[in-house]
Amino acid sequence: MKYSFYGSDTAADVKAVRHIYRGIETPLDLYDALSKIWCRDTCAPRMRSSWTTENPTLGQCSITAFLAQDIFGGEVYGLTAKSGDLHCYNVVDGHTFDLTSEQFKEAAKDLVYTGNPLQDRESGAHFFKEEKRRRYEYLKSRLAEECS
Repeated sequence: MKYSFYGSDTAADVKAVRHIYRGIETPLDLYDALSKIWCRDTCAPRMRSSWTTENPTLGQCSITAFLAQDIFGGEVYGLTAKSGDLHCYNVVDGHTFDLTSEQFKEAAKDLVYTGNPLQDRESGAHFFKEEKRRRYEYLKSRLAEECS
């Protein structure tokens, strides 16, 4: 499979530090599995009306980045997209990857993956919001089913 998310060229070098899900050893494996799982229900509520199967990564960034952190360790950072929305991505052992960068289509080339603030999953921007925590838990449970 040809991958086009940011960091896909070095994602195979990132290895799972927690073997939580059978078959998920690299971010490429995670992307493959999530590609079958991302849906309107896992999309951020404010973006659901725009979500399509042709753009499955839309509105999935923070829950995906924190799930990747659960598996691969590292840090989650947030950049400000042109829309003004916070967009999350991962950095693990010097490898930066963004499993949901494709949602930006051509504008993805304008995203800047340096100098951005570290994100805390329990902050007001993330899992302090009950709806986001529920979407994250749902994504995790769907991944567990997919990998069983």
